[in-house]
Amino acid sequence: MGESLAIEKVILGVDPGTVVMGYSVIHIVKGKVQPVVLDVLKFNAKLDHYTRLSHIFEELSKVVELYKPDEMALEAPFFGKNVQSMLKLGRAQGVCMATALSKKIPVFEYSPRLIKQSIVGNGNASKEQVSGMLQSMYPGVSHKYLDASDALAAAVCHHSQTSGIPAPKHGSGGKRPKAKGKGGSWEAFIQQNPDRLK
Repeated sequence: MGESLAIEKVILGVDPGTVVMGYSVIHIVKGKVQPVVLDVLKFNAKLDHYTRLSHIFEELSKVVELYKPDEMALEAPFFGKNVQSMLKLGRAQGVCMATALSKKIPVFEYSPRLIKQSIVGNGNASKEQVSGMLQSMYPGVSHKYLDASDALAAAVCHHSQTSGIPAPKHGSGGKRPKAKGKGGSWEAFIQQNPDRLK
């Protein structure tokens, strides 16, 4: 009861997808992030695209009703050569926006590069590196789906961008380890997430 009175803001982070959609809710208490939930919504890939869009609206609406966020932070779509995949992902993102806006919840978009930069310190970090950094920042907070950790990253990035308070540093030394590996191109995204877009 006492803790709920101290909550300054509730942020819903979403990583859009038409088969697997990550979401995370964080509370801001005394200016600090407190992760509340880290999970995914799954949609039947055998259903047609429009039916899945309807299910996205229905299921995300339930999340909104349950956690009552003040703001929604979304990971913006990649820009790449696969037009059909971009179109599907963009539609899913649009449904997420409509879900929030229908409840008068402000929506904020962040590029994958900015989110990675905010969490890891490197805009070319991999999804695994982002997940690992979040586990270091918030011990005990993890999920088997990287989509869920991406949603948490979006929420934490939003808090950092709007509050002027940088995301917590890694370790006692206050320095984030530099990320290595391939950048966040659309082609790399498709290879890493074959089940996201069908």
